[in-house]
Amino acid sequence: MGTYYIPRNYRGESRILYIFTVKSLISTAIGGMIGFLLYLFFNLLMLKTVGVVVMAIFALVGFAVGAIKIPELGGIAFTKKVGGEPLSEIIVRYFKFRRNKKIYVYTKEEK
Repeated sequence: MGTYYIPRNYRGESRILYIFTVKSLISTAIGGMIGFLLYLFFNLLMLKTVGVVVMAIFALVGFAVGAIKIPELGGIAFTKKVGGEPLSEIIVRYFKFRRNKKIYVYTKEEK
């Protein structure tokens, strides 16, 4: 008898603190750092509560960028094109497209 490789399901094993994947943890930390800088600014203006709220919002936006995948909804044309892709990849693709200064024009040729 031979030995056989039994594949394991590795999905979810790269999670830290259950809700954070490595990518979402890094993007949450980046959003939190930006929010912390704004917190320091609001703290100088004696608006500590506003600074904490702004920092939490930036951390939440960072988490959303790292964790959310766009669902594929049949009624919305945009989601048919990007359905199932992470939001971070869509944002990166958008900035790459904006950096490219070329203009693409589609002309339909008739026979």
